[in-house]
Amino acid sequence: MSAVLDPIFEWFGRLPGAIAAWIRGLIRLVLSPFRGLYGFYQRAGFLMRVALGVLIIPLVAAYLWFFWQTAWIRDYDADYPDRYDFGQSMRSAGEQVAVEGGDESTKTCGQSAIVTITSDLIDLNVNKNVWLSSNPVYKAGFFWMVDWDQTWFFDNKAAFQRGVHQAASRTAIELADALGRVRGTSQIDTDLQAAKGRIQFDQFTWYFNPFGPQPFGPTTPTPSYYEKAIELLDSYNERLAACDATFDARADNLLQFLDRIAKDIGSSSAVIKDRAESHNSGWFDARADDIFMYSKGQLYAYYGVLKAARVDFADVVDRREIADIWDRMEEHLRSAIALEPAIISNGREDGWMMPTHLTTIGFYILRARSNLVEIRSVLDR
Repeated sequence: MSAVLDPIFEWFGRLPGAIAAWIRGLIRLVLSPFRGLYGFYQRAGFLMRVALGVLIIPLVAAYLWFFWQTAWIRDYDADYPDRYDFGQSMRSAGEQVAVEGGDESTKTCGQSAIVTITSDLIDLNVNKNVWLSSNPVYKAGFFWMVDWDQTWFFDNKAAFQRGVHQAASRTAIELADALGRVRGTSQIDTDLQAAKGRIQFDQFTWYFNPFGPQPFGPTTPTPSYYEKAIELLDSYNERLAACDATFDARADNLLQFLDRIAKDIGSSSAVIKDRAESHNSGWFDARADDIFMYSKGQLYAYYGVLKAARVDFADVVDRREIADIWDRMEEHLRSAIALEPAIISNGREDGWMMPTHLTTIGFYILRARSNLVEIRSVLDR
């Protein structure tokens, strides 16, 4: 019996060393271009060293800066909606309230919490963090050999940003086309329409774009368009507070808004399902981290947007008695964005060694979507 079991015990004993060797090999692969350049630099003559220094030093500095920027998401907070203290100001967006101490004609209106959250989400992407998808180092990939999206490293933050941006873009469209006008027949609000156009701008444009379909340059980079969208959304909210703009907080508008969100996260769920079924390479799936982080960014944004929608449509939520369902939906979204795996794995659902993080976040997406559909059915009665 021992002759049969000894090789098995020996194999398990070598497993930690094998994992360490794989990690060391991965680090060597990442550093190999730098080591090669350094070795060539040491062997070169004086003039060649000067020429190499002029070319290499900016390149190395750019990659070091890029690695630092991708190390973590600045100002990330899973409980960020709590900063706004929405619970203390449950007033529907656009609702007129008389100002104390003023005459009878002096009024103020409630700002839109949805607009506030959307503006701050864009600010998180392009001001508190560097927008990576249009950055030339990100677009160049691993020394123009492999796209970062095809690797296990330095692409998670960009995927998260794109997920946040997808939710913000979907929200901006609904604000311009439905929520910011009366029954869809009034004139479109100019600030919301312009913000919608800015936030839908191409995600990959930099000042110069020699290797992509974007204009070669010089041109306006992507972050500048998104920054302008922040100004336009804030301008709309200021006019709304002055009762000089419209927010149509009707039940059918909320129904349509939730329906759009349910379809949006449903698309992400379908992508997760396809990847989980067609690839089961566990920690070695180089695309699983992008899909996971994109979905997490999308849910991170919708968690705040839906918290804000509960404020903007406070009267509807109260009249239709959907607070309990809404609470469960928020709990599922919060549970999804709380997932923080050290290494994202796409293992088999019935696997015993490698976890399946894609299926886990997909489960929470389906639970939240189920709650959205349930709320929609109540509103549609």
